[in-house]
Amino acid sequence: MDSYKFLPLLGRIMIGAPFVMSGLGKLSATAATVGYIAAMGLPVPPLAFVVAVLIELGGGLLLLSGYRARFVSLAMAVFCLVTAVFFHHNVADHNQMIHFLKNVMMAGGLLQIAYFGAGAFSLDARSARAMALSAS
Repeated sequence: MDSYKFLPLLGRIMIGAPFVMSGLGKLSATAATVGYIAAMGLPVPPLAFVVAVLIELGGGLLLLSGYRARFVSLAMAVFCLVTAVFFHHNVADHNQMIHFLKNVMMAGGLLQIAYFGAGAFSLDARSARAMALSAS
């Protein structure tokens, strides 16, 4: 299986990059994003905005690097499910149903990372190798 050890990295890139792009998009449209959050009825929209940017941009970057990938991916999976429920709950609207299912699918992929880890090409693996070398 060594010939496939790049696949976790590819998967982290495919899941993490859209989060980074979304976080940057929110930063470039702060007022509109806070307004949208307020329109959805969430309390304290500015705080929700900051949390969303931290999870999307910060979590996406951590996921790309493979640092603390299990914890980060678990937190991002919860974020995906919460955003599906609060922002894409109108499943009678076909577009909203697609977004709802997209969030559920992303959560599924993130839970795979939470269980299996970041893989060989990650900061988590690098630190595990360093710990093993220092222990011997």
